[in-house]
Amino acid sequence: MKSLLRIATRKSPLALWQSEHVARCLRAAHPGLEVALVPMSTRGDEVLDRSLAAIGGKGLFLKELELAMQRGEADCAVHSLKDVPMDLEPGFALPAVLVRADHADAFISGRYANLAELPQGARVGTSSLRRQAQLRALRPDLQLRDLRGNVNTRLARLDAGEYDAIVLACAGLERLGLGERIRYRLQAPEWLPAPAQGAIAVECLRDDIDTVALAAALEDADTRTCVEAERAMNRALHGSCHVPVAALAALDGERLHLRGLVGRAEDGAALRAEATGARAAPQALGEEVARRLLAAGAAAYLNV
Repeated sequence: MKSLLRIATRKSPLALWQSEHVARCLRAAHPGLEVALVPMSTRGDEVLDRSLAAIGGKGLFLKELELAMQRGEADCAVHSLKDVPMDLEPGFALPAVLVRADHADAFISGRYANLAELPQGARVGTSSLRRQAQLRALRPDLQLRDLRGNVNTRLARLDAGEYDAIVLACAGLERLGLGERIRYRLQAPEWLPAPAQGAIAVECLRDDIDTVALAAALEDADTRTCVEAERAMNRALHGSCHVPVAALAALDGERLHLRGLVGRAEDGAALRAEATGARAAPQALGEEVARRLLAAGAAAYLNV
């Protein structure tokens, strides 16, 4: 078994926090194991003047980290699971999904307590098509403006007066000690998060048996079950950051419930579906909700 584990990570404060968190968990699970971070810059971090959809999608956050693993410069990488494509590159695996943090989106504003309080035509910052679709469904009068960059950069732009409000993930704010900035939690059933939002995953080479075994100690079975249902729905819809897809699964004993949404960022039109299935079959449940969405006409929204 390895005595040193090297974690490839993006350089953003949130990515570094997540990687340090995984490192702490690994050291606790494996006394004597040395864990070191290998910070790297990715194209997704460097190109901030265009939306992720325009420059190739969230997979841009992973590519450089995967290349580092293939070159032998790192043993694994840590990701926000919502940024991980539905299908990994050949040869890679996700041996651990950690306990999920808050899955909800956060409404953040210096002046207004929630969406309903925003004045007509207020400026709201988000580059997420999923968030744009749900914002337009609830408040078609709002001016939606692009917002990229790390969490602190986005908050600074809000504080500078560029926006009346912005929408970020609660989990990222809380991990950075910024939970007090959350004015209101946007949550189900009215508002759905990105599939797997709030979950952290460890990625490594599938054949790296030592790393797979070390990382597997961090696995949370309940979180894995929920995110597998959400990601299966997204996969069946061919979802990506190019289309507004949202999903949230919840366990109740041996039953698993999944809500799904496909929206249209241009006008806020949306289709919803939900179903309940067996805890042991999350992929089948995700595919069932996707079928219901497609039967309701989701293909017209997805361009598939």
